[in-house]
Amino acid sequence: MPQVLLPPSLQKDLPLTALAPMQDVTNLWFMKVIAHYGSPDYFFTEYFRVNETSRLNRHILSAITENDTGRPVFAQMIGESIPDLVRTAQELCRYNIAGVDLNMGCPAPRIYRKNVGGGLLLSPEKVDRILAELRQAVNDRPLTVKMRLGFANTDTFYEILEIINHHSIDLLSVHGRTVKDMYQGSVKYDLIREAVSRVDCPVLANGNIYSATTALEVLAQTGAAGVMVGRWAIGNPWLFNQIRQALRCEPITPVPLVEVRNYIDRLCQTPASATMPERARIGYLKRFLNYIALSVDAEGDFLQLMRKTQTEGELLHLCDRIMVTDVTKTLALTPYPGFR
Repeated sequence: MPQVLLPPSLQKDLPLTALAPMQDVTNLWFMKVIAHYGSPDYFFTEYFRVNETSRLNRHILSAITENDTGRPVFAQMIGESIPDLVRTAQELCRYNIAGVDLNMGCPAPRIYRKNVGGGLLLSPEKVDRILAELRQAVNDRPLTVKMRLGFANTDTFYEILEIINHHSIDLLSVHGRTVKDMYQGSVKYDLIREAVSRVDCPVLANGNIYSATTALEVLAQTGAAGVMVGRWAIGNPWLFNQIRQALRCEPITPVPLVEVRNYIDRLCQTPASATMPERARIGYLKRFLNYIALSVDAEGDFLQLMRKTQTEGELLHLCDRIMVTDVTKTLALTPYPGFR
């Protein structure tokens, strides 16, 4: 079966950029926030859980049906039941999706222990059967895969790349770590380059792309068609624009910390915030500030102080003190290395 054309990028002469799917992060609100500061070429939803009793999650579905960012949105699924994956893919294709993406990389133990996400990498034969059925079911939209290099090692990596090719996958995103690596240790960009050389479809390089400079280095090292950025886009929503500036050999526009403070306010204005208890709002905001703080303060002091705050007022007052007092300070182009 021939591959299906991918949606057009923002600038056809530049490599692709994508916001990585992140559970409990890349919802409709966060996509809109990111789009305000500079959209990637492609968005990916949080994963739709697929099993015998599953139905399309309305909250995740809203990232497709109510999305006004103007950018294509791929719907990601996670599961291992072939009939239910096929059923869910067909249901998703009734909506305005850019394509269907299969999660073969989630490193959370509660996920891979169910033989889904990164757990699928232990069973190339199962991957082969799943992709064969999904390719037949998704024949007029792109069928894409997000994977890691393997489970505990890379023993199945090349076999799975052959399976990707055999079923004419339209786009492959490769996180250059194993499932067991989680988010620690070096990213094996050389193996992403191997994927680029072995599969017929475009490959997005993923893993620790924390700056525009890093994106250019990874593109040069891997030969990938583009980059997929996850956690570091939380800390720097301007990153996709900065990557495009770097690709065009333009100077990167500095971001004043005052603008970062405005970004934090925008994050706080999620539609659910009005009904959330204060403790939940603080927890929600700290999840994002864990990454924002790394580019705000080169010494890491803000990160430590932020984590110690106990009330919303205390937390926002700290943000004001760090980000608004000196209007000449700007967001670092490279995050604080102690937590990278």
